[in-house]
Amino acid sequence: MNLSISGKQLELTDPIKNYIEDAVDALNKYNLDTISTRVIVNADEKNGKKGFNVEFVINLAKKETIVIRQKDKDLYAAIDLATERAKKVFRRTHDKLTTQKGKVKDDQTENIVIDGADEIVPMELELYKPLEIEEALQKLQDSSLQFYVFNDMDAKLRVIYKRTDGKFGLY
Repeated sequence: MNLSISGKQLELTDPIKNYIEDAVDALNKYNLDTISTRVIVNADEKNGKKGFNVEFVINLAKKETIVIRQKDKDLYAAIDLATERAKKVFRRTHDKLTTQKGKVKDDQTENIVIDGADEIVPMELELYKPLEIEEALQKLQDSSLQFYVFNDMDAKLRVIYKRTDGKFGLY
């Protein structure tokens, strides 16, 4: 990863550069393919008030460029705030790449162990074709399952289940 740090109307000292490098290194834990990062620090003075602008321009492979701008009275606070915002963007991007609408992708499925339960194995539901309620009832009776989830002919998600009195219920 290429890192470029520049200052406008401000001389960048070694402690400031080291602080920025450490902040950018903290983003590497998300394992995103970062091509380059450009940090621009700008000293700003308006109406006698001093302030600092920090801008992160991060180029990710196979994604758009991420631009984060942060203003603050304190330079280190501005760097910290910009880093936190970058971490949030990186975390969201990482989550989008590793999950798909809350489901773990097929290559990342794993057995989950919870105390008191033998084993939980993620499975895909067979919700692809709509079923008549009678067909779903027959599938439930033929299996040892406690309930069966299906789409009915009106494209509504339904659940048919075995009751304790031996009858069947429908949601």
